[in-house]
Amino acid sequence: MLTAGASAALAAEPFRDCPACPEMIALPGGSFSAGDDRVRNGAPPPGDAVRHVGPFAIARTETTFDQWQACVDSGACEGGQDDHGWGRGDRPVINVTADDARAYAAWLSRRTGHAYRLPTEAEWEYAARAGSRTLYPWGDAMREGRANCRGCDGPVVEHAGTTPVASYPPNAFGLHDMNGNLWELTADCWTPGAMPATASAPGGPAECKAHVMRGGAWYYHPKVAASASRGRNAAGVWSYVVGFRVARDLADGGGEAAR
Repeated sequence: MLTAGASAALAAEPFRDCPACPEMIALPGGSFSAGDDRVRNGAPPPGDAVRHVGPFAIARTETTFDQWQACVDSGACEGGQDDHGWGRGDRPVINVTADDARAYAAWLSRRTGHAYRLPTEAEWEYAARAGSRTLYPWGDAMREGRANCRGCDGPVVEHAGTTPVASYPPNAFGLHDMNGNLWELTADCWTPGAMPATASAPGGPAECKAHVMRGGAWYYHPKVAASASRGRNAAGVWSYVVGFRVARDLADGGGEAAR
């Protein structure tokens, strides 16, 4: 079981497989205790809550509008996503579906020769926790300046929307915005209650009625941004609170160091 200190020591330098590709961070395989009974829809699984994941890479940030636009310009992704007036550039792309996210990952795979995909739910929580066993990677209490969510920067009534990626400090694995900013789509089909013992059709073409999303979003209160928090996103539905980040298999090695 990784500890927070061990995961900090294991944090790797970002790499990217092409100039337009997202920065990725390679993570070692490991184990973690899934769930937290203090979080709605995030209760620990019955029986053995320990989950194991193999080595993989995951994007340092949520997929940005600029990164998405490169796929649109190539003709592999559909454009027209509304930015809700918040701006594009290095803000995370919104109003995308799981099918859109898979199209982006497939484009990266074709362009680079490496296997990109959405992360499984277990991979996502492992990456978000970065060795921690607390509600958030930094502890059990939300701290000012750590995440973009309703009330996370103080007692706000209305929140403005997304923030540019990497506006907040990374976790011990070097990953930004795993807590807050946007709900992030995963490869798994939604199941109510706790995370299932095995992933449901991760990365495949299964026709999910809904996908698991993780991490909370700018619109929601701090508890929803907890590492164990689970949400559902109906198939084919897009929203200004939902985005994604990609994962990548590591069997074929890493790419160029990011500069």
